[in-house]
Amino acid sequence: MAVSFPAFVAQGLRAERFGLLDVGCSGGIDPRWRVFEPHLRALAIDASEAECRRLTECENNASVEYVAAFVSRRADKIVDLSAGPAAPLIMKMRDRLSFMRTREIREARLKGATAAEQFRNNAWEMTGLADPAKPVVVPHLLASRGWTDIDYLKIDIDGVDYEILRSFDGRFDSLGLMAVQLEVNFIGSGATDEHTFHNTDRFMRRQGFDLFRLDVRKYSSRALPARYVWPTPAETMSGRPFQGEAYYARDLLGPKGAEWTARLSGEKLAKLAAVFSAWENPDAAAELLLGKRQRLAPVIDVDRGLDLLAAQTQTGGSPPLSYRDYMAKFEADSPYFYRPEGPVPLRERLSAAWRAYWTPRSHR
Repeated sequence: MAVSFPAFVAQGLRAERFGLLDVGCSGGIDPRWRVFEPHLRALAIDASEAECRRLTECENNASVEYVAAFVSRRADKIVDLSAGPAAPLIMKMRDRLSFMRTREIREARLKGATAAEQFRNNAWEMTGLADPAKPVVVPHLLASRGWTDIDYLKIDIDGVDYEILRSFDGRFDSLGLMAVQLEVNFIGSGATDEHTFHNTDRFMRRQGFDLFRLDVRKYSSRALPARYVWPTPAETMSGRPFQGEAYYARDLLGPKGAEWTARLSGEKLAKLAAVFSAWENPDAAAELLLGKRQRLAPVIDVDRGLDLLAAQTQTGGSPPLSYRDYMAKFEADSPYFYRPEGPVPLRERLSAAWRAYWTPRSHR
């Protein structure tokens, strides 16, 4: 099996590790970052004491630590569990959606189910929680652990995500953060302090980060439920944008790229390229490799890295074209709307479609 680009970068690390901070780690840290082991270092936080204990027992990497705690911007502020996990408008909108009706139907059926089935369907509600009177301020927790260099921050805590994000205001540079992933809401009143996408986006851009990916989750209403994308009552095939996952990173080839690049090591640059690849943005990774080739050359074989990214871009090709051949093919056979002379006549387009249809898959 061919090595992935993130794994290829991981093999080139010598002086640095991949630093991951996961706020809301229920279920464990994302498996895609495991390719950095044994160079992976992670601090994971979750409000479920039982889940953190389970994850600790299953963990084989001594550099991965799980902390059971609620998070807040103030250590002296008791977390109010009765307030619900999200903003009031989010909670009101949930009641109008089909997945809440699905949940009601499921709960009604579970009343007559076996104890084992009830436990399996409600285990998350039965976990022991950390002390809400002793929340942690994440930057303070990092300082107490001596963490001064982090590559990746992920926040997903179903509620005060934006509040926790703001606790990092002005700290991104000193921590060396390059990439941030967090849950966002598309429902809100417009208040400047609520956890909505427009507030998150403004905040991240003030910190010098750009949006590289946005996954939108849609949910249908009770009025006309749509089919679910997943077998569990999660997002639906159609419906209203409700929540999503936003992915932000430094644009090192943008207007301030040279200034930021000067502060970063070659290994740091390579790790950012690996993040882009893990986000299924191989084009952004390739752009970084080409634009910072000299800085990256001591860490990885840049040409080999470009070949791996080109292979990631291609689907169904066997074997995939190298980066050089891929670019040559694109430039020789680019879509008609890239051509300066204007649109291609219909006859030529039909002829090209006919040839593509009859070309054996192995030669495409």
